Amino acid sequence: MYQDTTMEDRSTSKSMENQKSYTSTGRNSTTMDKHPEKATVLHKEVGLISAICLIVGTMIGSGIFISPKAVLLYSGGVGPCLLIWTACGVLAMLGALCYAELGTMIPKSGGEYSYLMEAFGSPVAYLYSWTTVMVSKPSALSIITLSFAEYASAPFFPECSPPVIVTKGLATAAIVFIVTINCFSVKLASYVQNLFTGAKLLIIVIIVGAGIVLLAQGKTENFSNAFVGKSVSAGGIGLAFYNGLWAYDGWSQLNFITEELKNPFRNLPLAILIGIPLVAVCYVMVNIAYFTVMTSNELLSSSAVAVTFGDKVLYPMSWIVPLFVVFSTFGSANGSCFTAGRLAYVCGREGHMVEILSFISLRRFTPSPALMFNGFLAILYTIPADINTLINYFSFAQWFFYGLTMFSVIVMRFTRKELKRPVKVPIIIAVLMVLISFYLVLAPIIDNPEMEYLYCAIFILSGLLLYYPFVHLKVEWARKLMKPITMHLQLLLEVVPPEKCE
Repeated sequence: MYQDTTMEDRSTSKSMENQKSYTSTGRNSTTMDKHPEKATVLHKEVGLISAICLIVGTMIGSGIFISPKAVLLYSGGVGPCLLIWTACGVLAMLGALCYAELGTMIPKSGGEYSYLMEAFGSPVAYLYSWTTVMVSKPSALSIITLSFAEYASAPFFPECSPPVIVTKGLATAAIVFIVTINCFSVKLASYVQNLFTGAKLLIIVIIVGAGIVLLAQGKTENFSNAFVGKSVSAGGIGLAFYNGLWAYDGWSQLNFITEELKNPFRNLPLAILIGIPLVAVCYVMVNIAYFTVMTSNELLSSSAVAVTFGDKVLYPMSWIVPLFVVFSTFGSANGSCFTAGRLAYVCGREGHMVEILSFISLRRFTPSPALMFNGFLAILYTIPADINTLINYFSFAQWFFYGLTMFSVIVMRFTRKELKRPVKVPIIIAVLMVLISFYLVLAPIIDNPEMEYLYCAIFILSGLLLYYPFVHLKVEWARKLMKPITMHLQLLLEVVPPEKCE
């Protein structure tokens, strides 16, 4: 979690790697003239369509097929449930607009990490990187792949739930496969994302279309007295928003790859304005479709809401629902892995993680060490994982840093007036999002205090114990310890430090 080689070391190792690559492939000067060498940096290969697919494909994953139960449970009725789904879409849109200002003002990859660094300095950015790289991002990948595994294995166990060993083994295999794709090629990862985004939009259209037909046939009994139900506490509403916003999570993903985005000043805000409203409409319509065929009790007792819907409405073609849900969760996991690797890469480049994470594949121009590291942690979290527990604690930490990032919009209006702002949101939006973010952090804790929240807070602050010696002081023995490890990993993975583009 510190820079462990000098600039001389970096330059020498890079030159040796380049020389080794050319020698092993038999290149000579004539060949190099015909095939100019690409700079070892992350290239701008993500266009507008791929950017929209990244947002939509990452947001529409496991959430809409898991979270409806939890949102209904904590909201207390059909009416409040639909209102919360709508409100979550509005919040995601407002938050993304704040991020559009930040992303066009500070066109660096890394999302919140880069903005917190500019607004509050190195210690706060380090705490974010410590929490997100080590816990939030890999646990998110773990959650999504576990959902993928549950749906993928369900047809093979029609009379019971799939064994835990099967779901966790399949989730692990999915993580390894996705990491391999992302390490191999940025374009291939983008093509996979676009393909699976199309698949998930198709199943959304099928579910919504079936719901519209049923509504036209008069299936509206579950919407009568929609707001009659049990009373809920402020903490319960907070937990309902947690689970709804988990389904919307991904609205900030594009900011993690700003440096790889073609024409970011145009495509970043445009992709946000197209992608997030599309997802919000899909989510509300899907929930309405669910309630056309299932009562509240039926929905809460279903082990797989989307599959239950398909069994009731699409028989004998009901098998297409779990198949497309598998596609949907796989695509979401791919998007999550893609952006998580960029965050770890930027943190390594800034000296807040071990330097090997900032290295780029000499042949593939992908941040393969960072991608592998994220996948390794995700596999570790898959072993003991409980999906609902992970969602609650992931949201607690995530919304704390969302709130800080929204606050940075306000802070930099006064401290960084010189920065150009191609997109500038009304400051009242940023203020509103700060208040909402910290409500989502505090309300469940006040309503139902649990030691796990304290453990989460202690873990976040414990990052300072590593920051002071390894980042602030840059202790010499740590650099000497990591230098041979970095060298051997560099040779094994065929990676080099990124070049500085002038």
